[in-house]
Amino acid sequence: VQLQASGGGLVQAGGSLRLSCAASGRTFSSYAMGWFRRAPGKEREFVAGISRSGGITYADSAKGRFTISRDNAKNTVYLPMNSLKPEDTAVYYCAARSSGSVTALRAGAVDYWGQGTQVTVSS
Repeated sequence: VQLQASGGGLVQAGGSLRLSCAASGRTFSSYAMGWFRRAPGKEREFVAGISRSGGITYADSAKGRFTISRDNAKNTVYLPMNSLKPEDTAVYYCAARSSGSVTALRAGAVDYWGQGTQVTVSS
């Protein structure tokens, strides 16, 4: 499986971006999908995840501002991000777990990583 993330960019605080992650392969619908991020000087952290059945979980930092969704017909997962803050600045990575468990994915049990897309929020 190959994951191609896109949609990052430079935005002012309070603005919005929508990240997309397109996956190759015919088994996308069976995967748990998610987003992680790594800010400068920090460890990579979980942001949001969606199971193969549509169950969703968010990091506290993302609740109320980010919304993860998936389109199995397009093999794509989305992450619209609103009310962005400077502390959201990071490289955002798409992730996939073949077992479909978003709980395990959230804990870092990831089978496939995308290449990352830079999000920069200016104050």
